[in-house]
Amino acid sequence: MILTDTHTHLYSEQFDEDRRTVIQKAIDAGIERFFIPAIDKSYYKSMFDLKRDFPDHIFLMSGLHPTHVKEDYLEELEVVRKNIETGSFCGIGEIGIDLYWDKSYLVQQQDAFRKQIQWAKELNLPIAIHCREAFEPIFEILEEEQDKKLFGIFHCFTGNKEQAERAIRLNMKLGIGGVVTFKNGKIDQFIKHIPLDHIVLETDSPYLAPAPYRGKRNESIYLLKVAEKLSEIYGLDIEELAKITTENSRQIFKV
Repeated sequence: MILTDTHTHLYSEQFDEDRRTVIQKAIDAGIERFFIPAIDKSYYKSMFDLKRDFPDHIFLMSGLHPTHVKEDYLEELEVVRKNIETGSFCGIGEIGIDLYWDKSYLVQQQDAFRKQIQWAKELNLPIAIHCREAFEPIFEILEEEQDKKLFGIFHCFTGNKEQAERAIRLNMKLGIGGVVTFKNGKIDQFIKHIPLDHIVLETDSPYLAPAPYRGKRNESIYLLKVAEKLSEIYGLDIEELAKITTENSRQIFKV
């Protein structure tokens, strides 16, 4: 059984004391593929170190996280562009719009999102979308940019069934993580009506740990809890769910 964590911040400072142990523990449990989204340029050294230490298991993305879009965002985007032109990154992410923390940079967030989408289409790369209290502005840009070259993952999907179907029509997979195990997460109420072909698994570690670890540091090994919950919802054994969702990740990232 091979499980794929399509979104994990293993370079986070929260793993500084036991990073290698956390990764190896997950690998030993069958979680063999880790896709690493960027936040801003300050994290690339740590990301490259991860790739060096686990070359067969770590896959890197480059992108500017919307909460890190500030006055210098064009300078940050230059770093993203140079990175993706090397051909050593498997996607552009995480990118998008976040209106939860700060609305003052909305115009800049929209510009950064649009530019990175256009680069992804130009280079045939998937995007990993961050969306927090921003479904409508994100859908607006996606629908303006929609064509056969646009594809990717709606990371940490927390919307409703209609928003899920809208994302799928835009050629996005749904990244399902710990929220599906929350009593008030609501995703479990409709996700069984979404064909599994449109689903990939993720942890977003160290954030959003699934039940029964909610509130603690999330780890990639907890992807098993997400897989177990979805296996229950879809009425599949976990091996079959792992096979389908890992194949979905291969279709997206081409690795």
